[in-house]
Amino acid sequence: MAADGGAGEIVVIGGGTAGVRLAQRIAAAASDTTDVTLLGEEPHTPYNRVLLAEVLAGRYGPEVIALPPAPGTVRRGVRAVRIDRADRRVRCDDGSVVPYDRLVLATGSNPVLPPLRGLRQSDHDGLPAGVHSFRTMDDCLALSAALRPGVRAVVIGGGLLGVSAARALAERGAQVVLAQQGKYVMERQLDRTGSVLLRRRLESWGVEVHTECRVRGVVPAAPGRPAAVELADGFRLDAELTVLACGVRPRTGLARAAGLDVRRGIVVDDELRTSDPYIHAIGDCAEHGDQLYGLAGAALEQADALAHLLTSGANAGRSARYTGTRSLTRLTLAAPGGHVPEVPLDLAAFGETTPLPGDDVVQLTDATRGAYRKVVVRGDRLVGGVLLGDLTTIGALARTWADDEPLPPATPPLHLLTPDGGS
Repeated sequence: MAADGGAGEIVVIGGGTAGVRLAQRIAAAASDTTDVTLLGEEPHTPYNRVLLAEVLAGRYGPEVIALPPAPGTVRRGVRAVRIDRADRRVRCDDGSVVPYDRLVLATGSNPVLPPLRGLRQSDHDGLPAGVHSFRTMDDCLALSAALRPGVRAVVIGGGLLGVSAARALAERGAQVVLAQQGKYVMERQLDRTGSVLLRRRLESWGVEVHTECRVRGVVPAAPGRPAAVELADGFRLDAELTVLACGVRPRTGLARAAGLDVRRGIVVDDELRTSDPYIHAIGDCAEHGDQLYGLAGAALEQADALAHLLTSGANAGRSARYTGTRSLTRLTLAAPGGHVPEVPLDLAAFGETTPLPGDDVVQLTDATRGAYRKVVVRGDRLVGGVLLGDLTTIGALARTWADDEPLPPATPPLHLLTPDGGS
């Protein structure tokens, strides 16, 4: 620790949302004796990964989604390869060695490669021609360069990322098929009704959606035959482009090699501290209270909490500890150009959207407008909700849920779906 109680030399491995936010917050609060060095593996200016689909769709240029500059020393295109905990040093692939007083792992996550024929599990860079992950700016630019109107594209995975990618490809004029193994698209966030409405909207935009569809392999192009995605029943989907959107997995290799406690993610306590008291972890790579978040909101909250702890030291107090994030998923899907109506589809989901016996459930559906609202109330608490097409109540609902406070006595559950959200 620095002599005045600061954190001294702080090194952050990871140039994404969590790492940049942490550097910004530390710079705003720290003394002159606190220095931050950020090591980013990607050569690009740090960017908002959430908006990559907008770049793929051609709505934004890469420069538009750049994050505000991180203060301190930012080294791009540098990969940390080893942590020497005894000497408190980080060794990088360019031969440089970076000392630290405190180290923060913000290494993020890697796309999951499904166990398909034709894919090598050991090498994300060894994907067959025409097969793309969709996680980084390089992934986005490579996929964008391969696009042309009418190209046949298959998106494997119907979660948040797969739905965003399918919409973006349709925007660029591709013939898109979305293959989802589960029963519904975005089944982790939406209930059945919400998922059905989302599917209808995607199909109205020209996206062909297949659910309960298990993919067996990727078949490369052969003389006289196109590339294809092979399903478990033997049916083949022609695929000049295949996009893998099968989820993400925390990047824990560096931490594991250093001997830190790793389960699904890098295990951290309420001070976002790993099993080494001089090393912290935040963002997608961190596992707190058996929870992996994988969402930008949690990464930002963790960065803010850690910045306060590192710059306040012993004066931080119990209130500065990180106790978890109540995550809300929000997505806006703009209609591909030329489609009527061109009104974007807004959706939001939070908490438990599947009720338990005894819960109160209120649902309002307007099939004509494709709007749907639902809340789940357990006792005197709002425990979850889904909204599609009309988010006028989401602000008040989200606050009520996030605060986890009792609902006002005699408040009818239906009132929660009115424009004032019961406030």
